[in-house]
Amino acid sequence: MTATIPKGFHPEPFSYHQELELDIDALSNAGDGIGRVDGWVVFVPFALPGDRVKARVWRNDKNYSSADLVEIINPSQDRVEPGCRLFGTCGGCQYQHLSYDRQLLWKTRQVADLLRLQAGLELPVNPAIASPRQYHYRSKITPHFDKPKEGGKPAIGFLKAGSRRDVVDVPQCPIAMECINEALPLARKSVYQAAARFKRGATILLRASEGTVITNNNAVACERVGDLEFHFLAGDFFQNNPFILPLFTDYVAQQASMDGEEFLVDAYCGSGLFALSLAKKFKKVLGVEVSETSADWARSNARSNGIEHAEFLAADAGHGIPDPVVRLRPRKSRLRFLQPSHPDTGFGGIRQGRVFRHRRPAL
Repeated sequence: MTATIPKGFHPEPFSYHQELELDIDALSNAGDGIGRVDGWVVFVPFALPGDRVKARVWRNDKNYSSADLVEIINPSQDRVEPGCRLFGTCGGCQYQHLSYDRQLLWKTRQVADLLRLQAGLELPVNPAIASPRQYHYRSKITPHFDKPKEGGKPAIGFLKAGSRRDVVDVPQCPIAMECINEALPLARKSVYQAAARFKRGATILLRASEGTVITNNNAVACERVGDLEFHFLAGDFFQNNPFILPLFTDYVAQQASMDGEEFLVDAYCGSGLFALSLAKKFKKVLGVEVSETSADWARSNARSNGIEHAEFLAADAGHGIPDPVVRLRPRKSRLRFLQPSHPDTGFGGIRQGRVFRHRRPAL
């Protein structure tokens, strides 16, 4: 049976559903395998470097094509059995079929590529550090479901791989903490029981906190990182792999203070994780956070942890460096501007931070 060619399909260099055999030699930052046919790039989801595959083309763009994986002719030596039976169907994970040591290698390479291609920076990138857990590490998941059909049970889970609307039913999630998976059946049951009341789809929350699981977005969650205790609203953002946080925050503290800066600005500081974890390394700390509630929790966390030299400002760091940052330090002192990559600013905020660090405004 001949496939119906979608409207707008560009037939060069490959016809619709043309099958190709190609060797995969790289991974995109979205986790797709990258192969080449006479130099022309072809992206193949779930293919790995070292695979020889058969792939079916479904799209040709200006300088690359996209294809679905049809068959693995010769598997890569780095290919492993995924830890989730839904891998490849559920769109939540991209690398479970790749050995963990090679995941780390490719993620390191992707960071270097992003710095070079998106920020124009040729910088050495240290090897990615392994997480203590490869599975059962996420302290928060947010499964969602579409409007239930009359008399039916909705699929409750995550978007299907390659889809923007279809939801895959996920009864258990191997990357979520064990306590979350224990609580998930009851959370799903509550949706089924209330299905008739839903006028549209919705998202449910499961957040691990002090050995329990919170399902109310407005409940207070708690996470201990080293000697510090952080409280925040369960529905707000917090780093979702608690097992890496002591090592992560210690590393950031070491790197941020190594050049002798005395003042720290933490943009997009949330409830104060990095600002407060790094506070012992600096004379003064200012956190900037667009969410009023998160900024309030950051102030509360500073008080409860006995940190008196940290202040928090509710403002949008994406709109530039707020005036209080300029007033933060005395003349001729050094300031470190800390801002992880953020979807609203990308690498622009990092560039801004680098420039600001070397400016010497008259204060």
